Amino acid sequence: MVDCLIIGHNEGHFPSDVQMVERMGVESGAFRDLALSYVQWDGTPTRALDVFNRLNVPDSHGDRRRYHNFEMLWPAVSYLGSFLSRHGFSFDYVNLFQQEKEDLRRKLEDKPLTVAVTTTLYVTAGPVMEVVRTVREQCPETTIVVGGPFVQNYRKQLEKKDLNALFTMIGADIYVDSNEGELTLARVLSELRDGRRPRNVPNVIHRDGDEFVFNATELESNPLDANPVDYGTFSSSLGSFVSLRTAKSCPYSCAFCGFPARAGKYVYLSPQQVEAELDRIKESGEVTNLTFLDDTFNVPKGRFKKLLRMMIDKQYGFRWNCFYRSDHGDQEVIDLMAEAGCEGVFLGIESGSDRILESMNKTARRADYLAAIPALKKNGIVTHANLIVGFPGETEETVAETRSLLEEARPDFFRAQLWYADPITPVWEKREELGIQGSMFTWSHHTMDAKTAIGIVDDLFATVREPHWLPQTGFELWSVFYLMRRGMTLDQVKGAVGAFNSAVAENIGRGKPAEISPGALARIREAYRFTEAGA
Repeated sequence: MVDCLIIGHNEGHFPSDVQMVERMGVESGAFRDLALSYVQWDGTPTRALDVFNRLNVPDSHGDRRRYHNFEMLWPAVSYLGSFLSRHGFSFDYVNLFQQEKEDLRRKLEDKPLTVAVTTTLYVTAGPVMEVVRTVREQCPETTIVVGGPFVQNYRKQLEKKDLNALFTMIGADIYVDSNEGELTLARVLSELRDGRRPRNVPNVIHRDGDEFVFNATELESNPLDANPVDYGTFSSSLGSFVSLRTAKSCPYSCAFCGFPARAGKYVYLSPQQVEAELDRIKESGEVTNLTFLDDTFNVPKGRFKKLLRMMIDKQYGFRWNCFYRSDHGDQEVIDLMAEAGCEGVFLGIESGSDRILESMNKTARRADYLAAIPALKKNGIVTHANLIVGFPGETEETVAETRSLLEEARPDFFRAQLWYADPITPVWEKREELGIQGSMFTWSHHTMDAKTAIGIVDDLFATVREPHWLPQTGFELWSVFYLMRRGMTLDQVKGAVGAFNSAVAENIGRGKPAEISPGALARIREAYRFTEAGA
């Protein structure tokens, strides 16, 4: 019997997700946002990457295996498993819940002491409930522990009575209330292994009859340098793609973002420590692609240059992508990035208006983006510009500045998202001054309301052809590189995405998306092809 069976990501059932969001109203911000990421095909909501599976498209090698956005070892699994093993606990894991249900069933037959449900990307309870229900039905005696960002986010937003109702609905036994949680889980396992309930373990919310008890909280810090991933343990699951982090938190305090407040002080590994991790990855298998998860990989710039020169000297051969701060780079940095194997960057541009950027407490300015994006593209580095529409102070004039930035800088991809009025972000402290009413996707302030912002997002989607809109759900920047590894050129990826977006655009202004038109479907069939040699 293992001490802990770790469950990675549950991608969920997308049509069911659409139905759930649709119940909020087809004019709601949440649904309008989601509606830009799928087409209705034979009555089934279908995302951009799902189209490859429905068409049964062979890649350039003739391989027809399923295309999906998570063909990688889930980072929460590798970090948590390595931590538990280092602290003397046995573990097993299921990486992708939907794809590995038979493996899960088999592993539950061994009656693990606990099942740990990770929640890295979940914003609703549905995926967590599905995992908990599956485990409970087959293995009712196992203690189910849920931790991660999902718990932390709701812990900060809801009163205890509402949390009690939420946790009861989900059905787990223990919830970890910590920014990190690895040490808390290890303490829980120690108590359970000795036959005790975790009544005195900090950062734990545990079931006691029909209610949940909220234990005392304390700051948990698990230093990256003391808790490296043991990639050798996961060599059979690594495949071609690995996601890793070399830093925790973020050194900035953007007004729309609550992450730094939750994650604590910004700390990072030294170049020598990163080199040791990359050595372990290289030795562990056939990894060719890396995604650096650090929110600010190129900060500080001096450390970043050392990392790049180290990667060049070691000649790892990795292709990699990262988040990039345009105001912390220069031509030398960009040249080094290209030489070190960088193939793409995610740019949190947010706005093309210096006035809005200042209001957001962003340190970058329009001029930084106008310099960085062409330089990155000239060096063969794919660029994605992420935007926020509707932040307090936004007007038609500031939106026009954002549009002109896209037209002038011409990143490869972009996405515009409706501002999410989150009570745990710094801007919330100024809500009276800014006239903020409502929250989440339903809001207004002195210069705009959510309905107007939704219309602007739709208009950007429908009218901006270059750069290409990157679908919001089920297709991320790393999906571009995933398709390129399977044999598509960058232009072919853009062609497929463009054809898909054109089909989506037919439904703008219609409320609930209608069935895809024959013409749009024909264009998709033509565009969803790899090189002629493998077609």
